[in-house]
Amino acid sequence: MLSFDLPYPSRRAPVAAEQLVATSQPLATQAGIEALRRGGNAIDAVLAAAITLTVVEPSNNGLGSDAFALLWDGERLHGLNASGRAPAAMTPDRYAGREHMPLHGWDAVTVPGAVSAWAVLSERFGQLPFAELFTAARHYAEHGFLVGPETAWGWAEAERSLAAQPGFADHFLPAPQAGTRVRRPDLARTLERLAGRGADDFYQGELAQRIADAAQDAGGPLALSDLANHEPDWVDPLTLSYRDREVHEIPPNGQGLATLIALGILRELPATDPDSAAGVHVQLEAMKIAIRAAFAHIADPQAMRVEPAALLASESLQRAAASIGPKASALPPMALPPSSDTVYLCAADADGRMVSFIQSNYLGFGSGVVVPGTGIALQNRAAGFVLEPGHPNRVGPGKRPYHTIIPGFVTEAAEPRLAFGVMGGHMQHQGHVQMINRIFEHGQNPQAAADAPRWLVEPDFSVSLEQGFPVGVAAELAARGHQLRQDHHYRNFGGAQLILRVDGGYVGASDPRKEGQVSGF
Repeated sequence: MLSFDLPYPSRRAPVAAEQLVATSQPLATQAGIEALRRGGNAIDAVLAAAITLTVVEPSNNGLGSDAFALLWDGERLHGLNASGRAPAAMTPDRYAGREHMPLHGWDAVTVPGAVSAWAVLSERFGQLPFAELFTAARHYAEHGFLVGPETAWGWAEAERSLAAQPGFADHFLPAPQAGTRVRRPDLARTLERLAGRGADDFYQGELAQRIADAAQDAGGPLALSDLANHEPDWVDPLTLSYRDREVHEIPPNGQGLATLIALGILRELPATDPDSAAGVHVQLEAMKIAIRAAFAHIADPQAMRVEPAALLASESLQRAAASIGPKASALPPMALPPSSDTVYLCAADADGRMVSFIQSNYLGFGSGVVVPGTGIALQNRAAGFVLEPGHPNRVGPGKRPYHTIIPGFVTEAAEPRLAFGVMGGHMQHQGHVQMINRIFEHGQNPQAAADAPRWLVEPDFSVSLEQGFPVGVAAELAARGHQLRQDHHYRNFGGAQLILRVDGGYVGASDPRKEGQVSGF
């Protein structure tokens, strides 16, 4: 039974309706709702919202982002991997002498995949003309929008670190304060071009040429042929049975596999109170095992040496569960950089379609590179590679890097149940575990699950606890041997958007840690 109690501090209530859209920015949510009102379906709604987000939340995503989707079309579940590959010139030798992949500049840019995701999803499943999906985005880019507080914060952070990157200052600086109207005329023209000419222009046409020319002028590795060779891939989702439901994630190169590993361990153990020290301890230990496996194995699927099925084998998960005791395990640090800047959104319509969609630059504004005259800000997904010889995720031409962004989906009795995600880099797979646990093991409604305090296993396996856990939980976890960090800022714990199918419609939630909104009719 689903409880509609709200036991955690919150200013929001769950929203119930026959059709819902949930995003991290209210203007984008309303763009999705308008698409539904014009006769579009959930796919149209999520795409209209995603395109609008590139304008109104540039601190997390843009036309130069990557994207993934899990989509229930009314009959079955589909997976889409629209992450880009490394340019042909992105060889290990290019980074010789470095200890880590660069975070900024052209050497951090892989082929952007988000625009290709919009095109193939619209063509295969949408009802509205592709050009109509750009209506709200074009309006806000041309006429302006008022910057939200979370976006303003991320913009100010970028001003300090990205001002010297090619094109960034011309397009994005000075950073606006919250409530300031911002217009992006260069981006407006690019959006108009995409609406009229389609995604081909981004990968093979004039826009592609402008991107490639900017890279060549700066000595970057990205070439016109890299853009022309890009294709998104339809993939079969990875699936794990958990408490009479099926949890679905996109297979590698994304980190969703780690969610399934952790849940597979937890299903072998007795249920525990998620707000208790004992409950948090068990989840932390399961997540540590999953993160360790992710850092060691997840990469471009062509480069992985251990198949996902082997990491999800029942015998392996049972052994891992049996290894969890009352004390914290000691694991050495791993060297994969996390990031916390992404947009996640979901939508559901009255005909039963549900979409879980995510797009991201990776680190805030991404590489900091903006293609002159276009407003196209490019991601820095190459930062997800490692330089360690022999590692499956070592940088190399044509490879997809380790990706933090993951959409989540749950089915029950072969019917759609939950479209959800928790944006926030290294928080994402951990947030998925916590949402699934709270909703399906403890009956919490989506808003309560989003409001609840969160834990976070850091890349070095120390633990951050968000404020809000009962008194004594932190002390008991420390006594069990967990290395607790003192940084409890809410921005470290991601932002969830969730839509749960119930009898007669849906119940949705939007995370209070973001400036988002769930809305419907």
